[in-house]
Amino acid sequence: MPSPALLLTAALLVGAAAFGVTRFQSGAEAQTAAPGQVTVPALPPAAEPAPVTPAPGEPEPIPEPAPEPEPVTPTPLQVPPPTPEVTPAPPPAAPARVLPVRASVTGIRHEYQRLNNCGPVTIGMALSRWGGTLNQYDIAPKLKPSKGDVNVSPEELAAFAQAQGMDVHLARGGDRTLLRSLLASGIPVIVETWFVTPDSGGMGHYRLLTGYDDASGQFSALDSYLGPLRMDYAKFDEQWRSFGRTYLIVTPPSKRAVLAGVLGWRADRAQEKAETLRVAGREAERRNDAVGFLTLGQAQLDAGDARAAARTFDRAFAAAPDRTLDPTRPAWVQGGLPWRALWYSFGPLEAYTRTGQYARVLTLTGAVLRSVPTHEEAHYWRARALTGLGRTAEAQAAYREALRLRPGYAEARRELNRL
Repeated sequence: MPSPALLLTAALLVGAAAFGVTRFQSGAEAQTAAPGQVTVPALPPAAEPAPVTPAPGEPEPIPEPAPEPEPVTPTPLQVPPPTPEVTPAPPPAAPARVLPVRASVTGIRHEYQRLNNCGPVTIGMALSRWGGTLNQYDIAPKLKPSKGDVNVSPEELAAFAQAQGMDVHLARGGDRTLLRSLLASGIPVIVETWFVTPDSGGMGHYRLLTGYDDASGQFSALDSYLGPLRMDYAKFDEQWRSFGRTYLIVTPPSKRAVLAGVLGWRADRAQEKAETLRVAGREAERRNDAVGFLTLGQAQLDAGDARAAARTFDRAFAAAPDRTLDPTRPAWVQGGLPWRALWYSFGPLEAYTRTGQYARVLTLTGAVLRSVPTHEEAHYWRARALTGLGRTAEAQAAYREALRLRPGYAEARRELNRL
């Protein structure tokens, strides 16, 4: 049995990406440190003093004046119906938009994260662009009621923003041109990236992109752990591809027409999924690595083909592990994916469940729960597999545990009520 100290260490590992990161300083290169989507130190390791974040219960420092909020009327998220299988095809050609060489989105309040608060901080920073004043102490209790929650999913961030009356566009398969187009239009973008630390290994981390500079080939971002930073285009893309280039756009309804103009064909969910599938297929063939197969499998699953997705996920697990993404890989971990990959990516669990491979799901969720017993999504997918095996009492117990950890877990509540 791991000692309590080891379990605490595992719970403190929700991290962020650090390849080629430089801080905004006057001419000096920044140190590269290790943040975390799941667990990180309370303050960023930096050569210069970092802003002091008050502990819960202490008064918050007076923030810099935020931009005047635009009037926002709550708008229900338009959830598209399940997409049938699609035939990958390039999107229709559109006139190329000439973008400026550089752009920067201003009026965003930066905040350093406390323990495990990468997601709450990042969505709060995105909302501040449009006048939001909520900080992590307001947001975290709603997004992660369990202190042991190691992952706040992009879907949870999107739902929170929607509840604040914002429009959201959450998708995979983004690219550099899309990011630059959004930033040139004054719209910051939340991206989910991989992050590697020499002591704690690889983990997931959110960042808010706020600008770009083609001359230097860099994006600028607000990082909840490192602070303001710059990231080289190519190195950033390597971090981003670990999550299928997932991006989340949060805008007020008054920007709906502007956003539609930037998204173009991506506003059509069917075309967006088809193009994501096409690009993922080409990259998986070219790179022939676990991350490429994970991305392709997710794209196939999103397109409605669970059987093809399961076969592709098999290839991801069978691939050789990339130790640059997973430098602290435990000896008991099997397969090609980084050992924390299933803390954040649930496509394999869904595909194996939908194709009746319940024993495989129990093995994978068991490995996650060995590291993080408070992982509510692992309990949920374990319950789905137990249901498929006819082990109803065990499934009910697993659903109840998922709901104990996240009382608002609608999918777990729905499935439990069906038993």
